[in-house]
Amino acid sequence: MKKFAHFNITTLDEAVTLLRRYRGRAAIIAGGTDLLGKMKDRILPSYPEALINVKTIPGLDFIKEENGRLKIGALTRLEDIAHNRVVKEGYAVLSEAAHRTASPHLREMGTIGGNLCQDIRCWYYRNADNRFPCLRKGGGRCYAQAGDTRYHSIFGGSVEEGCIAVHPSDTAPALLALKADIKTTKRTIGIEDFFQVKVTKTTVLDEDEIVTEIHIPKPANGTKSTFLKFALRKSIDFPIVNCAVTITSSKGKVEAARICLNAVYVIPYRAVEAEKIILGQKITEVNAAASGEAAVEGATPLKDNQYMVQVAKTLVKRAILASQ
Repeated sequence: MKKFAHFNITTLDEAVTLLRRYRGRAAIIAGGTDLLGKMKDRILPSYPEALINVKTIPGLDFIKEENGRLKIGALTRLEDIAHNRVVKEGYAVLSEAAHRTASPHLREMGTIGGNLCQDIRCWYYRNADNRFPCLRKGGGRCYAQAGDTRYHSIFGGSVEEGCIAVHPSDTAPALLALKADIKTTKRTIGIEDFFQVKVTKTTVLDEDEIVTEIHIPKPANGTKSTFLKFALRKSIDFPIVNCAVTITSSKGKVEAARICLNAVYVIPYRAVEAEKIILGQKITEVNAAASGEAAVEGATPLKDNQYMVQVAKTLVKRAILASQ
């Protein structure tokens, strides 16, 4: 393994100063469940010159309700979120998403901040020793386009309309369904504006910017939520498709709905047309199925992943019915 500097810092200011000093040549490490694998396999054309360990910063690991909002520190472990009573009772979709992420051992290491900011899992991008210098590494082509597309986007690509690697997070669609805000060392970003596709980037964060907290407004009375995930194994696997739904009902009819899919597009995908189908309606098998159909309207599956369209339809339908 190539040598690198390692900093145990105790304040966010120290972390930001180091990021500015290294000018894009340093990386933040918390749980390390994504970063260390990337470094070990040398998947990128350049290697971090420094790792800045933020686990040593006190006060970034918490779950609390304050001023009508749920606040979660960026260093809060996924396992703690999955089992926290407040999250389970008031924000079930996030508890379920955290519980379905990776394996128990990885959830004990991985943080909510890291899960939001994780890199893509495309097997061409992740191939060892930078074997495929693809678009997301600043190369000239997307190798998946002519290769194996079993787990790639069904809604088109990005980066000059080329990269078709999907966003892999389980917690991201749950936070999208809950209308979360992401607080950083610079600003507060609405969850729908947080994700971005650029070379070696999945978020809008600047190179000297760090996620510090997640803020979630308390759901309205009559709100229920559900997270469902389709993967080959219940543990460890990244999603083939996942779905997060929040539904607010009054007098048996839907007043508000947010339906979010992930692992189907290059960023988390909010299915707005699917939401419209059930607004003002009493939920039934028929309109839940119609909502599933609307969720994949406009899908353009590739030669190997047509099955993902049916999976997405089914998850949307089941999540809606489970959120009554």
